[in-house]
Amino acid sequence: MTFLFNQLSRLPLWLLHGTGWAMGWLAFLFSRPYRQRFLANGALAGYRFGRLCAAVGSAGRMVAELPRLWLGEPAPCLWDNAACVDRAYAAGRGVVFLTPHLGCFEVTAQALAQRYGPRYGPLTVLYRPARQAWLARLMARARTRPGLHTAPTSLAGVRQMLRALRQGHAVGLLPDQVPPEGMGLWAPFFGREAYTMTLSARLAQQTGAVLLLLWGERLPFGRGFRLHFRELARPLATELDAALVQINQEMERLIRECPQQYLWGYARYKMPRTG
Repeated sequence: MTFLFNQLSRLPLWLLHGTGWAMGWLAFLFSRPYRQRFLANGALAGYRFGRLCAAVGSAGRMVAELPRLWLGEPAPCLWDNAACVDRAYAAGRGVVFLTPHLGCFEVTAQALAQRYGPRYGPLTVLYRPARQAWLARLMARARTRPGLHTAPTSLAGVRQMLRALRQGHAVGLLPDQVPPEGMGLWAPFFGREAYTMTLSARLAQQTGAVLLLLWGERLPFGRGFRLHFRELARPLATELDAALVQINQEMERLIRECPQQYLWGYARYKMPRTG
């Protein structure tokens, strides 16, 4: 599989995205549970399928582009509102970057590490290690690069992220990822209660770090990506429950910017796993 990833990483992005579009539709058509979840999640947010049909192919593109992003040449990136990122780093309090399962979240970490790592230190991103040994090794190789560190979804990973912020560095995570039992609280997301990680709010509250939102737009015809950065609509609430509601609302705001690239098939409302 590693050999296959190496070969695929040499293909142009437009070809990978075209193949991924077909993969996304095959998964949608032949997996009834996935299709039902996709449609149900979209309906909760108030969208009909006609508005979200592009998201079917986008989910496949997310998978197909991984060999290029992990092992290939850096993809071209445009930057939208990078001034707020400059201000956040310059404040010296550390930065917490939050992105939902929207667009390409792999490229956002790579681009931030490449642009800001040499001056402000590494970006530490939270990730869940793969269960397959070959994939875990490949992910470790792909995500360990200059300016980019990884932290597992464990207590050790949380401590690693806290240390990074207290040193004035940046961390990144997906706050709409369902955490293990005991690491989240229930909060509304598109009108339905979803188990929501407390880590994103706690990192900012305990360290005084600046909290920024971002997402990586997948540009058409394989032209690369555009990184969008946003500041919170209002300062983060001091009460944890209120902060989680606020973060979910901010994730909704980002998703509504481009619902055609959100991962609607993600099991956002599942029960948390134990252990």
